[in-house]
Formats: sequence, C-alpha cells, structure tokens
Amino acid sequence: MSQDANSQLLGVVLLVRHGDRRGFYQDPETYTATATQITPLGNQQEFLLGSYLRSLYLNQSSPSYIAGMSTGLFNPSQVYIQADFGDENGVVYDSCVSLTQGLWPATLSNNITLANGTTITAPLGGYQYIPIETVDPNLSTALEGFANCNTFDTHTTAFYNSSIFQEMAAQSAPFLDSLPPYLNGRSVQLENMWNIFDFMNVNDIHNATFAQDLPATYLAQVRTLANWHEYNVFSDQTIGGIGNIAGMAIMPSILNGFADIMNSSNPVQLSITAIAYKPFLSLFNMTGVASANPSLAGIVNYASAVALELRQPSGGGEPVIRFNFKNGSDATFVTYNFLNRTGDVPLSAFIDATAPVAINTTAAWCSVCANNQDSGCGALALAREQGEAAARPKISLAGAGGLGAGLTLIVVALMGVALAFLGILTINKFWRRRSRQPGTFELKRDGESI
Repeated sequence: MSQDANSQLLGVVLLVRHGDRRGFYQDPETYTATATQITPLGNQQEFLLGSYLRSLYLNQSSPSYIAGMSTGLFNPSQVYIQADFGDENGVVYDSCVSLTQGLWPATLSNNITLANGTTITAPLGGYQYIPIETVDPNLSTALEGFANCNTFDTHTTAFYNSSIFQEMAAQSAPFLDSLPPYLNGRSVQLENMWNIFDFMNVNDIHNATFAQDLPATYLAQVRTLANWHEYNVFSDQTIGGIGNIAGMAIMPSILNGFADIMNSSNPVQLSITAIAYKPFLSLFNMTGVASANPSLAGIVNYASAVALELRQPSGGGEPVIRFNFKNGSDATFVTYNFLNRTGDVPLSAFIDATAPVAINTTAAWCSVCANNQDSGCGALALAREQGEAAARPKISLAGAGGLGAGLTLIVVALMGVALAFLGILTINKFWRRRSRQPGTFELKRDGESI
C-alpha cells in the first residue's frame, strides 16, 4: 500500500529516547545499570523535540495536525504519557518532563478566577504541569523487558561465544588495543563495547581536553562497533526470539495506544512512551526497518523519536500506520517502509504480525524469561502456591460438595487482592483495551471490528 497524501491523521503513538546525560556503566552480561543524571543539554534536546512535535501535531495550520487536539491548554483526556523510571535512574523521566514543556509550553491561559474576582495564573508564566505515569521495572516489565530476564542473559552469553563475535573480536583487537589512553582504566574487550562507547561519547561532549586529544576517527569507529554489538544483543532472527524481549515487552503499550485512538466514544489521540535506547533496537528488528535500512541497525541518538501515525485513507476503508523516525537532532521525521511492505501498513496487518509475540502480563514475562523470583515473579509464584494449598479440601467428602465452590471463589478473590497489593495484578486504564482472548487485540471503530 502506497502513502496517501490526503489521508486523515487520527492519532499518534510516540516512542521517545531520553536526552544527553552523564556517563554510566552497564554490566555487559545482564545490562544492570548504575545511576546517572540528565544534563541541561539533555533537557534542551527534549524541549526542542517537544517543540517540534507541537509544531507538527498540535498546530492547526500543520498538515499533520491531529484533528480535535487542544492546541493551548493540556487536555488530559486526549493524551497518555508514561516514562521508564528504572534504567539510568530517572534520566528518562526527567527527559519526558522537558519534552512535555515543549509540547505544552507555559501559557497565560493557565489561570483561574476566584470567587472574589481575582485571576491567578500558574507559576512561571502559566507553566503547565503535565501528568506522567512512571513505570517502575520492579513492578512492571513493560519498558525494560530485558532486565532480570534469564533467557535474555543466556542469549547475550551465546552471542559472546558465537563464531561471528569471536571473528569481530579478532578483527577489532588492534583498534581496541589502542584505546586505553582514552578509557581511564576501562576494559577494551569487545564484550565491554557499550561502556567503551558511552565513556568516550560522554567525554567527547563534555570534556574539552578529551575531545581535543581524541584522534579524529576514533569515536566514529567506536560507535560503529557499539552499534554492531548492541543491535546483535537486542535483536533476533525471528520476531518472537528472546533477543527482541525489549520490543516484545513494549509492544502492548504500542497496541494499546492504537486501541485508545480507535475508541470512538473517548479517543486518546496521543500516546507518549519515554524510554532508553534498547526497545528501539528490538522494534527496528521486529518490523524489518533495520534490515531494509542498515544505518538504523544501531543505537539511536539522544532525543530520538519514532512516531507511529494512525491514518484514515482518503478513500475510506481500514486505518493504516505510517512509520516515522527522527534520529536525534535530525531536522524532521523520515518515513520508512516496514513489515516488508511499501508505504503505509494496514492496522490489522501490524496487529497480526506483532500481537502474537507481545508480552501482555507479568506471568507471561516470568515464563518467557524463566524467572520465578524477580519483577513480581516470586510474589506471583507464592500467591499461586498459597491459593492451591488453600483450595485443597480439609473437610469430609460430605461437606466438600457444599463448600467447594464457595471456597474456590474465596481463594481466587484472596489471590487477586494479594496480587494487586503486591503490584502484580493491576486493574487500570488498560482494561478496556483487552480483548476476550489473551494475546489478541480487538480494535473497533463506530462499534465495528476492524
């Protein structure tokens, strides 16, 4: 399907990487990260990205204006925003705050008139305080599906032991052996490639002496190796392979975003998810964007954004998705083909390709990642065991018939309360998006399934 220049934009699902930050360290085996913090440059990058998105989607004179969206005051019924609050210790959330400042800048219209006739404008010239839902990876695996995932760690180790990795290690060894003067004691093993790149990149931005002393081609060579390293870790040969765990875990957020747009009674037309770089790698692999565009098979720049636009073709019929990507400081979005198709892709085709591998529940993640302890898996297993134990009959056979059904209902209810308290079972804004069968998504428009 080609791109329809006259299609109507119904809504947008945005994925946004954080802005510039201080350096940090990731374990090459598990990707457990140390704390860091955003910089003023990072805040500015996100603010500028937000301003660009505002000019594109919240500007009535723009051809990409989302019809009906408020262009001044923030309308919480039209927007949903979530931000990763685990990886990089709040950098993603802080970036998201700056992004929203660009999308919904301060306005004198953000005021209230009191009973005595006095008009009060919000602080800082009408600053708009935008609600952002934080996603703690200890309670939800949605935005960091790779963390504590044992099968993913096994995948990473297998990659390090593979012949292709050993060949690259041998090929790159002379160059890596020349880097110690610029790494302050860090390992120059290829397994440590992310940390090599991040240290050099951060210092090239913030350390004038380092930037002056670093040979001209070194950072580009390091980035090329880091791109190769990270793409191979966070991708797989099949769409549902464990290397794509970061993409499979975030996929329900994307599908839910489309479901919200298609909710004709109360559409949420703009969905924003703020993340680190890893889900981008998996998403580009899962959708075929990277295979068709090898330059995208790597680490996206700070303040990069994917905009999945849901559009109604001018000739009617099923809504379609347009895949746009802006790599950091690039001036504008670039549209890419995806899912081995040309142009816009029917929504149903996207759902058919991705919904079967989307990880919708904590229980599903625990199973895929072979984890019975972390990220709520331990509590889930304990609740299951306690529920099964409580359901076992402890009375005579004569009494069992009368009490069995009631006891089972009580046990199920108690398990639900326990899981909700522990943060494992959540009944939230996504309830209306779930279809009748796990693992599938049923989107409707004007009451009709699409």
